[in-house]
Amino acid sequence: MDKKTLEFVTYCISKLSDHLKMPQTEVFRRLYESGILYNYIVPSYDVLHTFSSRYLMEDITDFMREEGVL
Repeated sequence: MDKKTLEFVTYCISKLSDHLKMPQTEVFRRLYESGILYNYIVPSYDVLHTFSSRYLMEDITDFMREEGVL
């Protein structure tokens, strides 16, 4: 994972933590264990990083719900 992608993943976890009112460690655990982190967020960086923060949070939380993570 390159530096830009790592920074984006960190940003996503931080924003999701605020959005979901959940500790960052719990957000990371759910994303990692479900495979969303390495099967969706990381490979989709080129597209996802162009989204607004609000849309990004909606997109990821919708995906988390679809996968039964939330």
